Amino acid sequence: MVKENLLEVEARICEACKKSGRERSQIKLIAVSKTKPVSMIEEAYAAGIRDFGENKPQEMKEKHDVLPEDINWHMIGHLQRNKVKYVVGRAAMIHSVESFRLAEAIDQEAEKKGIVMPILVEVNVAEEESKFGITVSQCPDFVETIAKLQHISIQGLMTIAPFVENAEDNRKYFAKLRKLSVDIQAKNIDNVNMCNLSMGMTGDYQVAIEEGATMVRVGTGIFGNRHYNL
Repeated sequence: MVKENLLEVEARICEACKKSGRERSQIKLIAVSKTKPVSMIEEAYAAGIRDFGENKPQEMKEKHDVLPEDINWHMIGHLQRNKVKYVVGRAAMIHSVESFRLAEAIDQEAEKKGIVMPILVEVNVAEEESKFGITVSQCPDFVETIAKLQHISIQGLMTIAPFVENAEDNRKYFAKLRKLSVDIQAKNIDNVNMCNLSMGMTGDYQVAIEEGATMVRVGTGIFGNRHYNL
């Protein structure tokens, strides 16, 4: 099932690229493996996937420690400061940085481990109360502030768009994030490179690609509905 689903997702990514005049190589597919067993991740791995997204630090740690070393793990869920130690050094990127204290905790842990941690800033473009992330208006100043930390590398923005029946309803949010990234890039801030836009999930990733996503986070579309009895 996983292999067949991946073929379908791949076809849709290619279709969105063609529609928007983009190259397939510009898009990274992140298979969201939260709550999924190692066996399903191995299926996706066998089909060529090397980027996986996890929501919970402890779960990511456990999977990281038993699966192949060439997997790139992406922390895409809300990250608490006391869990940073599980993620820094294991994740290829943290997508969900939305407070100075979290950025500072990541910076300190990365310094301890002698690395620079790639991060994305999470923006709550739709300003939904149920979601984490800073607002569009707060973002430029926030980026400028955390860019002074020496053991993180700011590599773009991330958003979780509203859950909608019609993917077109989220186009405006994806377009807004893209514009924000362009505006921030134009400021030429040291330690800031707006090269990544992590946006789009199973229900709307094609629209996100058309609006400039470089990373799409697809879970249900690859692994089927979630199971919580790990």
